[in-house]
Amino acid sequence: MRRSAEILILALCLLGTAWFAHPALAAPPQPVETPAVQAPDVRPPTVQTPSERPGGSSPNDSSVAVRISSDAPALSRTVLIVLLLTIGAVAPAILLLMTSFTRYVVVLSLARNGLGLQGIPPNQVLIGLALFMTFFTMGPVFSQVNEAALQPALEGRITTSTAIERGFAPLRTFMLEHVDPEDLRMFLDASDARPQGPSEVPASALVPAFVISELRRAFTIGFLVFLPFLVIDLVVSSVLMSLGMVMVPPVVISLPLKLLLFVLVDGWGLLVSSLVTSVTRG
Repeated sequence: MRRSAEILILALCLLGTAWFAHPALAAPPQPVETPAVQAPDVRPPTVQTPSERPGGSSPNDSSVAVRISSDAPALSRTVLIVLLLTIGAVAPAILLLMTSFTRYVVVLSLARNGLGLQGIPPNQVLIGLALFMTFFTMGPVFSQVNEAALQPALEGRITTSTAIERGFAPLRTFMLEHVDPEDLRMFLDASDARPQGPSEVPASALVPAFVISELRRAFTIGFLVFLPFLVIDLVVSSVLMSLGMVMVPPVVISLPLKLLLFVLVDGWGLLVSSLVTSVTRG
């Protein structure tokens, strides 16, 4: 123990001698000067009064001059293109509402549902068939629109607004021939419009009244198409119940019978001819 203390004292003495022998170690560290960071010279914004503006204006002049950048024409063209694309996407649907397309596509869809075929024929086939039926029945109306509005507008003889007015006239006549007077009166009363003649009936009242009338006729025809299929379903269900075949789905028996009946009576031809006749003969 005594020897360890002597060794510790000797080590302390050697450490003190080495400390004082080197002044660089004994002197306290000098502070390091860091370069000063100068703040940027920020000048406050100056506001020119009307008297300090070039050209000199009166102190009472409180008008604000708005400068339109050179990007304004480009922005206007962009908005115009967007509007044209939107109108181009909506216009076909609006035009179809003014034709017999609504009646055709609804009746064909109801006939498919009555057969029990959810995806056959596909929607594309039904819509294509309805479109061609529309072009067939609306051919005279489209010819009048072409002669009265489209061709003169393409040749530059009339303006766009005049072409729209002339082109809507045959469509207005067609819709007035097939619209239900009660539906038209309802929309005229709602819009507080009092037209003095057929040519003054506003499109905002005529088009929805015509669509409702077409939907009513389409559902009426669809109900008549559904009746034979409903009878077959009831008969098949009653027979299966009487035979005790409760576990057999009725659609397994009724679907082939409905398809057979539809093919034997030439269902598609009869349905299409009836629809076309209902439009052409009013």
